[in-house]
Amino acid sequence: MLVARLDSAGDVLLAGPAVRAVAASGAEVWMLAGPAGADAARLLPGVTGVLVAAVPWVGDATPFDAAALDELVGRLRAAEFDEAVILTSFHQSPLPLAYTLRRAGVRTITGASTDAAGDLLDRRLIPGEDFDEDRPEPLRDLRIASAAGYQPADDDDLLLEVRPRPDVTAHLAELGELGQFVAVHPGAAVPARTWPAEHHAELVRQLVERGHRVVVTGGPGERELTACVAGDRALDLGGRLAFAELAGVLERAAVTVVGNTGPAHLSAAVGTPVVSLFSPVVPSIRWRPYGVPIVLLGDQQAACRLSRARECPVPGHPCLTSVTPGHVVAAVEQLLPAAAGVRGR
Repeated sequence: MLVARLDSAGDVLLAGPAVRAVAASGAEVWMLAGPAGADAARLLPGVTGVLVAAVPWVGDATPFDAAALDELVGRLRAAEFDEAVILTSFHQSPLPLAYTLRRAGVRTITGASTDAAGDLLDRRLIPGEDFDEDRPEPLRDLRIASAAGYQPADDDDLLLEVRPRPDVTAHLAELGELGQFVAVHPGAAVPARTWPAEHHAELVRQLVERGHRVVVTGGPGERELTACVAGDRALDLGGRLAFAELAGVLERAAVTVVGNTGPAHLSAAVGTPVVSLFSPVVPSIRWRPYGVPIVLLGDQQAACRLSRARECPVPGHPCLTSVTPGHVVAAVEQLLPAAAGVRGR
């Protein structure tokens, strides 16, 4: 059985409940993931293995390469999958992948498509007709899986989950005695979804002044950003954590402060409340952190609303710059009592 989710790490994490529903049938489940989502796919319960492929119809950085697509068909054919469920967002089509899977000999394919699918999909859901698009993304994915005949186990809580995390005690040793801390993740792959770096730095200052310990996280390309944000007040783990280790650090945090990006969903998957700095370029009802206490900040009626812009189209980025560090401090302290209530998942 193949479950495909070809875009970002956050998208893959949100597919977790659907993946578990397929695995609950007893099928051996493999995931087809893009390079950005492969590490997340490896953390999902129910996944036996992960195939990684960059395809030209997802994202904007992969050029069309007929030979590479032929090679993907060969890998899929060699794996001898009986069936595939293609998970996509509202703005994506499953049909290019369905065509690729047909070439690889996959007999039964399910997906959601607004376009007529001909013989490419055996089970086709029509968004807006067969299900309401304004729902959290994990529930959208579950609806697609259910169309293929897969239902969650009776005891599945339908929340996000990841496999047991590695021990991250060594990474946190500089904090001294382990205890409560706030995780701040200032970066995002999409500039339109980022809160200004100087706001993050001021947030760290205010949190520390109020007695909170802070850990700043970021990817290998964000070390300059995390160093700026952490200063000499916070523990800077920018570029020092593998994806699974980031999950371990976020699990130890009392609250995570993060934009609409993969670590927001990773935080939800380990049960940590989130202060969500959410730019409305995509709908928050679909993409906000799922299944944990959150405070959502950002003007959801700003002019950039639903634009899916990667670069902010409005001078000054007002949807997020209107959020002050003081607003975020208040949100963090609002969520701290909730942190104990979601631990131990």
